[in-house]
Amino acid sequence: MSDYKDFTVVLPTLNEEATIGVLIKKLAGALDGVNIVVVDDGSGDGTRKAVESFRPSSGKVSFIDRKAMGCRPGLTASVSDGILGSTTKYAIVMDADLQHPPETAKRIADALRKGNGLAVAIRADVRKWQLYRKVISKSLITLGYAVLVLRGSERCSDIFSGFFGIDRSLFKKAYTSNKGRFVGGGYKVLFDFLKCNRSGSLRIAEIPYSFGVRRHGTSKAGMKQGLYLLESFLK
Repeated sequence: MSDYKDFTVVLPTLNEEATIGVLIKKLAGALDGVNIVVVDDGSGDGTRKAVESFRPSSGKVSFIDRKAMGCRPGLTASVSDGILGSTTKYAIVMDADLQHPPETAKRIADALRKGNGLAVAIRADVRKWQLYRKVISKSLITLGYAVLVLRGSERCSDIFSGFFGIDRSLFKKAYTSNKGRFVGGGYKVLFDFLKCNRSGSLRIAEIPYSFGVRRHGTSKAGMKQGLYLLESFLK
């Protein structure tokens, strides 16, 4: 197939006015006919205006205002709403701050079309991270991996990746059967999905990429998100 009409790219946002328009344009150029859904969690800037001003030549771009709908905020909840609310065969999840390269989304899409149920972008190179962030990240990944091993759950080389593609039917099955194990306020939806699947039950492709430098905005990760992650370990 030459187009990507069977894919929806899910972009969770919170104050991404500076990058969302650029990202949507690049995605539409790389994935002809792709559907893009921006799932917003209460942005106070011009994120919505930037999204609604873009008119692709093919595919469609939609905006979901979760705050206006009275939804509980949270990245995992936003991503889950975006995936479950779309109607295409596949979904690709990525950040809207341009740290996830749009060209890698095409490689993810092609990996899914080859029969993989899950295609995970693996952070092979993380640029300009401070030492303390590397130590904290490595420690949490090690702990999370141990949780998956002890539970006999599925796993991959980057269990906390926020950049992945999935057969929507697999996500829907895992979510509807284990809704209480998905920590809506958290930000590691891939980890929540993996822990709900038995080891060896999924065909997984891994796609290495260089994690980009944040040029706009600030990271949403903090102590609160760390507590949500620990909650996810226990569920």
